[in-house]
Amino acid sequence: MDEVPIESPVPVPILAGASAYSPPRHLAPVDLHLDGNEGAAPSESLLAALQGLGTDLLRRYPDAKPLERALAARFHVDPVRVVVTAGGDDGLERAVRAVVGPGRSLVLPVPSFEMLARFAGLAGGGVIEVPWKAGTPYPTDAVLAAAGPTTGAVAVVSPNNPTGAVATADDVLRIARALPHALILADLAYVEFADQDPTALCLDEPNVAVFRTLSKAWGLAGLRVGYTIAPERVAGWMRITGLPYPVARPSLALAGARIASGEAEVGRFVAEVRRQRECLAGLLDRSGATPFASQANFVLARFADAAWVRDGLAGLGIAVRAFPGTPGLEDCLRITCPGDEASFDRLQRGLQTVLAPEALLFDMDGVLVDVGESYRVAIVVAAAAFGVTVTADDVARAKREPGSNNDWVVTRRLLAGRGVDATLDAVKERFEAAYQGVAAPEREGGGDGFPQETLAGDGAASGVSSDTPGLWTRERLALPREVLARLAARMPLAIVTGRPRADAERFLRHAGVEGLFRAIVCMEDAPAKPDPAPVALALAHLGVTRAWMLGDAPDDVRAARAAGVVPLGVVLPGEDAIEARAALLSAGAARVLVSASEVEEVLP
Repeated sequence: MDEVPIESPVPVPILAGASAYSPPRHLAPVDLHLDGNEGAAPSESLLAALQGLGTDLLRRYPDAKPLERALAARFHVDPVRVVVTAGGDDGLERAVRAVVGPGRSLVLPVPSFEMLARFAGLAGGGVIEVPWKAGTPYPTDAVLAAAGPTTGAVAVVSPNNPTGAVATADDVLRIARALPHALILADLAYVEFADQDPTALCLDEPNVAVFRTLSKAWGLAGLRVGYTIAPERVAGWMRITGLPYPVARPSLALAGARIASGEAEVGRFVAEVRRQRECLAGLLDRSGATPFASQANFVLARFADAAWVRDGLAGLGIAVRAFPGTPGLEDCLRITCPGDEASFDRLQRGLQTVLAPEALLFDMDGVLVDVGESYRVAIVVAAAAFGVTVTADDVARAKREPGSNNDWVVTRRLLAGRGVDATLDAVKERFEAAYQGVAAPEREGGGDGFPQETLAGDGAASGVSSDTPGLWTRERLALPREVLARLAARMPLAIVTGRPRADAERFLRHAGVEGLFRAIVCMEDAPAKPDPAPVALALAHLGVTRAWMLGDAPDDVRAARAAGVVPLGVVLPGEDAIEARAALLSAGAARVLVSASEVEEVLP
């Protein structure tokens, strides 16, 4: 029997070329989120509002009317004018759907909250963009010139996201009265941080809807609670265009409690954000960036290399918002003011470290030194002495695992993974015979992160001929000496390595670069990476606090981050670049370089 072909669903034309909202984010793990403009979390005592409410809180459909009455009392309006929504953007979408559609348009000063254009497009309407440059007044005249009989709505986002610029109450009133047939969308999500709040004046106009949220100053972004105060007929339209139960009962209960008791806490937070906003703008200005005047809880600034600043901060666990591909904002970053002193101090230190490093730190193996024919081969040779075959790819994957700083330990792990239980002493003997060369004098340790220990190196036992030169003789500089010399002329250089000092200094002498490094931290000096102690010790030796560090292993990255140093990953020649890059970024690298010499391209 012939099969009936299955046809794919066909989307509506409006979706052609559209994509889901997805702000660009760095792949490094972050714990200080300054890219979403959320407010400070309320005190945990707020959770007490859920106690005693029973399981009906979860079982029954929500009723937003009590919260709407509380908000109406707060703004002295009839409750019928208040619509509680799933965040302020839910309210905006409902309003846009009510007045914008085929043959009707939204006038939108840009750049602005990007969901507004999406809402208009999904409603089948048009978008008329009007330029609103950062740091300039709201373009009232241009908006009025762009509007016409088919204008369904005009957006007034104040303070504007992402610029922080504001519209005055006079701007709103002038537009509303000049365009009585259009709905004026007064998006005041950030108004608590502004110098003036035009809400009261806006509420007297018959064609102005005010959109507010509890996600910013009130610190409840996770609850998704917003509200609109609109003329009664507009509020009625919004109830028609939205879902009947947009906000969950727990969210409603917590939002009501927050409004009832959080005024003083929010006031203190807003005052601190305003202070930080001025400090941040000053720091950015002194650092060579161009900050724009803002009345929101963030600062937008233009940088010579915004992409690098975003990446560098991500390497320190700090997320800020970039705008790649957005006209006029490609070289800008939006940085939220956290509102607490510890986080703000961390942000300031991070910016200074990214924008003005005082030193460069280098891991040795895989960064300064090409160890593809030395340490990596020594692992293969040592494993072969136990009858186990491992490949270069096996070694590369093993070195990306946590705690892989010691090549003896890595070799033993590879053996154990293939069922061979060798003692660490036996592994050391075979490894050192290959790396040092058994005809060489007895010496201490070897490998990246090897403990200090004297080994005899029996050539017969290890399977290496007594006249075989040590693999260390194959090591070469991984980047040109002239690059190191240029870097050393710009700022102090240091090495943070797990090698024993004898091995490290021997290579630097043979390569003729020992005079370029002002400090060398070796295995004997501090615990092994990923402990930050060796990185911190290098900073102390140099007498600096701000630095970048280049390393080829996740442990290098973790050590640098923990010490407050910007970590840069380096991929070894011949290694699987995709796997290596993923491992380094997941560990927290700001960027992954193909060669350490690329650091010249991002240094300020």
